[in-house]
Amino acid sequence: MPKPSWCCSEKLSTSASNPSCLPTTTESVQLFQSLWGWDDSLEAALDRAASQGFDGLECNIDHACMEPLPPDEVRQLFIACGNPLILEITTGGGYTPDLADGPQQHLDQLVRALDRARRMDPLKINLITGSDSWPEPEQHRFLEAVLDLTEAEPCPVMVETHRSRSLFNPWQMPVWLERHPRLRLTADLSHWCCVAERLMTPDLIPIQVMAERVDHIHARIGHAQGPSVSHPFAPEWADALEAHRRCWQLFVDAVGTSAQPVTITPEFGPDGYMPLQPFSAEPVADIAAINSAMAGWLRSALHTPSS
Repeated sequence: MPKPSWCCSEKLSTSASNPSCLPTTTESVQLFQSLWGWDDSLEAALDRAASQGFDGLECNIDHACMEPLPPDEVRQLFIACGNPLILEITTGGGYTPDLADGPQQHLDQLVRALDRARRMDPLKINLITGSDSWPEPEQHRFLEAVLDLTEAEPCPVMVETHRSRSLFNPWQMPVWLERHPRLRLTADLSHWCCVAERLMTPDLIPIQVMAERVDHIHARIGHAQGPSVSHPFAPEWADALEAHRRCWQLFVDAVGTSAQPVTITPEFGPDGYMPLQPFSAEPVADIAAINSAMAGWLRSALHTPSS
């Protein structure tokens, strides 16, 4: 099937000295473009991702560009472009869970979202689920129920290490992994930097024990006082950038030559993450440009079996 005119078929080439352009896909790492903050159509998003050399899109299932489209139409759009989709599902009413929603409400929402997601045929599904407000026994019961629901899904389903959620606490990760051997992870270490008020580094036990369970990475650079630096390539954030890179390399190494590629989404974004200029409230840096540059940098900064 020929690609529609809005779907760019050419990918850009790059060199290690030019991180803002992206090379073609490697066998073991795929780079996805986030639709966080995107305000245009899904067709336009697919066109942008392809023209900028990304391998696919990551999008919340309730994103404004997805809501008006039947799931089968979403699936056909991605088939026409030849680019995969990673779907994000949140429970509890949004990215920060409503404290009035208990475990059963989260599970009911998850069942409905998975039914819709399945018909879109995503490559992977990322779950932002649970609440940090629940006691530990309830957390374990909830996570087992989540794993029961997702085990039969036709694609990998990961739970994200997100603030305000069940996996908010890095120091509990060894317990989570021991109690729940089916658990697969989306590693967003920027959240843990906030929670622990320190950079995550490969010598820390949580990072070591989770490495073989990581199927997806959100590549945003956090710091001890926040979930996002102003610019990952500014010299003042060099230590934070390198700390994250070393952790991500550990995760890529742990996957090795498995049949499933490591998927990575550069995820700098709005909504209080990107610092703002005082009084004007303008972002201090261009988020879209940072995410594109971050993808190019990751292609050369991470060593993979195919590289």
